[in-house]
Amino acid sequence: MMVLEIIEYIIRLILSPPIFAPIIYPGLVTVLVILLSIIWVERKIAAKVQLRYGPLYVSKPIGGALQMLADATRFFFQEIIVPRDADSIAFLIAPAASLVLPLLPIVFVPAAPSFVAISVEYSLPLVLAISALTPIVIIVMAWAANNKFTIIGGIREAFMVIAYELSLFISALAMAIFYGTLNLEDIVSMQKSLPGVILNPLAAITFFVAMVMATSRLPFDIVEGEQEIVAGPFTEYTGILYGLVMGAGYVQLYILCLVFVELFLSGWYPYIGLLGEIYPALGGVSLFIKAYLLMVFIVFLRSVYGRYRLDQAISIGWKSLLPLSLASVFLSLGLLAAGVVI
Repeated sequence: MMVLEIIEYIIRLILSPPIFAPIIYPGLVTVLVILLSIIWVERKIAAKVQLRYGPLYVSKPIGGALQMLADATRFFFQEIIVPRDADSIAFLIAPAASLVLPLLPIVFVPAAPSFVAISVEYSLPLVLAISALTPIVIIVMAWAANNKFTIIGGIREAFMVIAYELSLFISALAMAIFYGTLNLEDIVSMQKSLPGVILNPLAAITFFVAMVMATSRLPFDIVEGEQEIVAGPFTEYTGILYGLVMGAGYVQLYILCLVFVELFLSGWYPYIGLLGEIYPALGGVSLFIKAYLLMVFIVFLRSVYGRYRLDQAISIGWKSLLPLSLASVFLSLGLLAAGVVI
């Protein structure tokens, strides 16, 4: 009897939001599934559009999966090389930090009504603030490797952060002003009948473009620009360390896509009540589907857009995104003044 009680206690503990959310959904297990699947999707899309031989034709009956397996095997067994002139401690720690930091905000992102690892009233700024720490780690990588290409990549990262970060925060603030809360769960609950993208499309457009810039997705993969500076801050990394830094960008993209969906696309609505009766997080599967489809669209851009120059991207950030983000704030204030109520 005691054994059964212990097993029941362990199961309840695992299924409790503070454990289930960060570890299973929307946490580590979900992140792993997304990493594997979205990389495969990105390769297949690029293969179709650009006729890339490997992902399109290698092991075609199983969708080119062997190509990914071969790359993963290479990453795991390739020698890790630390350059002689590098700061070895920072060089080795930074890749792990680059993957861990984007994961931390997941504890504040609700996956369903009242289903979040840590419930706080200021979850929106907390998520964005922690996500904003990732560029610091990238700059540390660039400095630690002590290579001219990594330094150039680090400088590019610093310029890009200045160009997009302010607009990202202001556009999110515009929605918080309209809904009168900084709590992501409350923001989603107010979009049950009408998504935020309809109420404030300016904020949605600004946040989306800034999100693409923040995650270095094409046409804004200027930081690593392989045709120009090898791989930017990641030039000197090999093996599993390189795999970590490449995976970090997808993790950050996943987190920001979740935030975008909760700000502008009604989050987990329509909530599937039947699944929610089985387990609350299952009812919010709409959140995952929307975020995943948004990620697919963003990785699709890689196949159809060329890379902007650094000066062009900075110009977009300051001359287009910043005015749009400020306009989105005034739009929210105008809606409130006009008495628009959700």
